[in-house]
Amino acid sequence: MHRLNSIAAGLCVLLLQANAFAGSQATAITAATQKNLPEYLELLSLPNVAAEPKDIERNVVFLEQSFQKRGFKTHRLENPAGRPMLLAELDGARASVPTILFYAHFDGQPIVKEEWAQKDPFEPVVKERNAQGAWQEVPRERLFAKPFDPELRVFARSASDDKSPIVMLLTAVDVLQSQRKTPAINVKVLLDSEEEMGSPSLATTVKAHAQLFKADALIVLDGPLHGSGKPTLVFGNRGITQATLTVFGPTAPLHSGHFGNYVPNPALRLASLLASMKDDDGRVRVEGYYDGIELSDADRQILRATGDDEAALLKRAGIAKAERVGATYQEALQYPSLNVRGMASASVGAKASNIVPSEAVAEIDIRTTPETDGRRLFELLKRHIEKQGYHLVDAAPTKEQRATYDKLAMFKLGSVEAAARVPMDAPVGRWAMTALKSATAPAPKAEPVRIRMMGGTVPTDVLVEALGLPFLLVPTVNADNNQHTFDENMRLGNFVTGAETVYSLLVTKYPKYPK
Repeated sequence: MHRLNSIAAGLCVLLLQANAFAGSQATAITAATQKNLPEYLELLSLPNVAAEPKDIERNVVFLEQSFQKRGFKTHRLENPAGRPMLLAELDGARASVPTILFYAHFDGQPIVKEEWAQKDPFEPVVKERNAQGAWQEVPRERLFAKPFDPELRVFARSASDDKSPIVMLLTAVDVLQSQRKTPAINVKVLLDSEEEMGSPSLATTVKAHAQLFKADALIVLDGPLHGSGKPTLVFGNRGITQATLTVFGPTAPLHSGHFGNYVPNPALRLASLLASMKDDDGRVRVEGYYDGIELSDADRQILRATGDDEAALLKRAGIAKAERVGATYQEALQYPSLNVRGMASASVGAKASNIVPSEAVAEIDIRTTPETDGRRLFELLKRHIEKQGYHLVDAAPTKEQRATYDKLAMFKLGSVEAAARVPMDAPVGRWAMTALKSATAPAPKAEPVRIRMMGGTVPTDVLVEALGLPFLLVPTVNADNNQHTFDENMRLGNFVTGAETVYSLLVTKYPKYPK
């Protein structure tokens, strides 16, 4: 009995020491986060739409300085578009330990200022919810108050996607250096300047600087946490294929009174054509579209294990019923999607005219899976359009074509990024699981959520093809961050836990294994 009591007492001491360590670690990372928030706000104040190379240049200069002052050697990787990328290597690399390449991007989606509930999306503001649940602006000084308020949010373009993970990584490095600790891995960081436009220069850049990119695994710091807020690991991402569909009408807009009921309206024809592609439950009707997707019972068990709150998802989206492509949210992500991301035909509102428009345009995006190639799906859609009686042209139709064919359309393929996925028992996943369950992780007692494949797209296909690396996505930002739309935001509590997550990855030994 005495021996059992001694063992129990020893375990209690170890538990208290572990809790004390975790508490001090959280305190250190919270303090480092608050110290780095001015740097974060300054980075957010730099416009970063990739279509403006001068803005990208200003971001690169800022990030070079941020990494260099922490002991990183930086390499500016130029491209013909004038949007340089940045590769940073932390000093002190050792041949005896593996190298992990962290990926993030610093460009952001285009903005429409009028949609935002603030003066300028590139003038970050701090907000909290009031008693009615609405967001209200508060002074920036609140960010630095004690005790730290994790529910404050920073609103700005790229607040979450994807500048915050970059500063989280820098914060984790700051804490390591303040503790005079050496990372358990060699650290390289790739900062992409063109992710939101499909990373068109990435493949060429990687091939031109192959030696700089040598690593043992790739960690992508992008995407939102699971809706539960638990630490999250994602083992794949969907690809994206973009296309433009134009339906032609008269050679010029015509008076709707004189020509309505006589000249076919291309906007109505486009609407009918798009409607023919999906049924009322959201399933794509195009023959062969879902070919190759086979989910086993084990796959479905993994998908169910994520524990999504389907009622909360419906409430967040503001809809009564989900489409039925899959039985659940996670299952739906395993199939290729067909989305209309924008439509246009003449003008609306005060600028609308009483006309039959000359053409109607739909911008389409297809989110693909590893089993479904985007170019093949484009060809299937093309054949479907032709089966609806359309003659497809490669440019604006000629007089002869207009006189010959009743239904004229143009279907143009845009950018194509492939999906990628790794097995859920891959060594890179086991390493990350160890890190996220360690004492330094945000919730060491919580089982991380493992997601087979996330819905969004990052350029893993280019990096995996060029480098041959196993990869994993480690999201850190709040699920309700409004990325890609107006009022994008970052919850400060997630900023701290994100820095803790990256810190845990940095201090966890990575096993060497044959590639």
